[in-house]
Amino acid sequence: MDGLIYLIPAALFLGFLGLLGFIWSIREGQYDDLDGATYRALFEEDDMKEENDLKKDQLEEKVS
Repeated sequence: MDGLIYLIPAALFLGFLGLLGFIWSIREGQYDDLDGATYRALFEEDDMKEENDLKKDQLEEKVS
């Protein structure tokens, strides 16, 4: 039981650090482009460029 005096504040402190890290990552935009990392890891740059060009063309057609 005496150990709880140390463990509870330590757990609260670590939880608070985790929360601060999560808030920092949101503010820094770490979660803005979730699909980009997938494409960079799985596909070649040429494929990504072609796909981005296709998306750009489709967007321009919708706007026009």
